[in-house]
Amino acid sequence: MNRLKEKYIKEVVPAMKKEFGYRNDAETPRIQKIVVNSGVGRVSGDQKAIESVERGLTLITGQKAILTLARTSIATFKLREGTPIGVKVTLRGERMYSFLDRLVSTALPRTRDFHGIGTKGIDQAGNLTIGIKEDIVFPEASHEKAGNIFGFEVTIVTNSGDRKAAEYMFRMMGVPLKK
Repeated sequence: MNRLKEKYIKEVVPAMKKEFGYRNDAETPRIQKIVVNSGVGRVSGDQKAIESVERGLTLITGQKAILTLARTSIATFKLREGTPIGVKVTLRGERMYSFLDRLVSTALPRTRDFHGIGTKGIDQAGNLTIGIKEDIVFPEASHEKAGNIFGFEVTIVTNSGDRKAAEYMFRMMGVPLKK
């Protein structure tokens, strides 16, 4: 069992039951999935750059990245239907906890001038979104393997439905949120 999942079961669930008055373990908020995505925007015409971003996300997450395509054409953005616009990975289960553990313990502390994640990143449904400017904060992503440097977004989706409970859960799990 993953270290973070074990911490959630043994420490976070009992603390949340005590803090918020949940009657059973199934009532407590939990992380459902983590979505990692990167828009290819400026390099949408360059197939090699898109493949580089795809390889980079695959290396970072440990799961095959999927290319996302435009559903409709928008003339003002010079976008046509079927054009590649991004790359995404949806993590669940053990891979999700493994990625979150690496994000919290190794990647975020390696970020330049990192002072914690702002609580404004938590929405009303209890989901946390983190923007990462450079993929090289992960040790798996090296320039030789992946290619060019790219930024991406990590969204941690919970089933809490409550911002306050989600923030408490993230703090208990060791996510470095600002005070």
